[in-house]
Amino acid sequence: MARFELKLPKMGESVAEATITNWLKQVGDKIEMDEAVLEIATDKVDSEVPSEVSGILVEQLFNKDDLVQVGQTIAIIETEGGDVVVAKQEVTPVAVAEVTKTVDPETSGAKDSVSAPANFSDSDKFFSPLVKNIAKEEGVSVAELESIKGSGKDGRITKEDILNYIKNRGNQPAVAPIAIGTAPVVATQNVAPVAQKAAPVSVNGGDEIVEMDRMRKLISGYMVASVQTSAHVQSFIEVDVTNIVKWRNKVKDAFEKREGEKLTFTPIMMEAVAKALKDFPGMNISVDGDYIIKKKNINLGMAAALPNGNLIVPVIKNADQLNLVGMAKAVNDLGNRAKAGKLKPDDTQGGTYTVTNVGTFGSVFGTPIINQPQVGILALGAIRKVPAVIETPEGDFIGIRQKMFLSHSYDHRVVDGALGGSFVKRVADYLEAFDVNRDF
Repeated sequence: MARFELKLPKMGESVAEATITNWLKQVGDKIEMDEAVLEIATDKVDSEVPSEVSGILVEQLFNKDDLVQVGQTIAIIETEGGDVVVAKQEVTPVAVAEVTKTVDPETSGAKDSVSAPANFSDSDKFFSPLVKNIAKEEGVSVAELESIKGSGKDGRITKEDILNYIKNRGNQPAVAPIAIGTAPVVATQNVAPVAQKAAPVSVNGGDEIVEMDRMRKLISGYMVASVQTSAHVQSFIEVDVTNIVKWRNKVKDAFEKREGEKLTFTPIMMEAVAKALKDFPGMNISVDGDYIIKKKNINLGMAAALPNGNLIVPVIKNADQLNLVGMAKAVNDLGNRAKAGKLKPDDTQGGTYTVTNVGTFGSVFGTPIINQPQVGILALGAIRKVPAVIETPEGDFIGIRQKMFLSHSYDHRVVDGALGGSFVKRVADYLEAFDVNRDF
């Protein structure tokens, strides 16, 4: 009999580790080739790890909730033969079971960051790449990290540990500032903590209590973290998309017949956003401490709703280089795979700006939360028939037009109203100037 080493597969360039959330097979169970052995979770997606061989599971080298590094052996499967077989580390999960986030928590890596990182080599403790990235972004020193009590295996600091530390770091009594030339005076009252505890919720006899699933807990954390990180402001603009509606109605059947794809309004909107980002590169940036990272590529995140009510943000890479057909294919592909739970970790990485379609649910406009570490997100409102003033050389008159609102949320730390407003106005200009005689 041979012993096959099942390793944690590579799951994307920026994913270095994963947490085991569930063992689908137990010691002694028979496993078929390509059958899922366990479920894992990253900050990007939840995945199943399949077996590359048929055999019997004889060892589980990690427990549920353990953190595992990419390439580590996680299980031993006994197969026919006589030698130990080592799995290839490049194997990727065949299926994504669930999507875990709406906001991409990717932090700027070494190739994007220009700030000096903390020297974690000064510590004798092990810190995972994710924990180090969070510490760097939040300004947590090595000394602070060493003081955190870890809840992971062998006292290792987990993501939850450092996020809880950061959340509660502002709850300490503050000291009043010292004026120059005066004696220091210690404040007699505590400054109100940044994060207030939620008021207690009363529960009646007929109320149902349902614990958040892991996905919803992550989403909750990311949303709160984004609001606490960025100074959100919004600009709104109404757009006349009558020409776009008429053009799409005219060509959608021919488009589907020729391309085998449905033509929705989303790729048309994405095309305009990509053009506007080229015109205003100041919206295509990230913030790393006191530094601004100007992104070379325009990678559009596309918020997609899932059947279970959660959201995911797959990314259209180099969106400015796609024509309308390419954009439509990318939108449909990512949207369909998101709904089917078949996105790969790389599909949700690298976004530089995000678009969300709140009009799908009938909303006229919205105030979306920024997808960190980006600095802007655009919400597309519902397209409605409305009475409008139409200007002509012969005079003004009232007519029925197809209109929608664009809602632009942006990070006021680095994006002022002039840039934020000008950008969304440029998107509107592109949409209103849509060529009704264009080919697809």
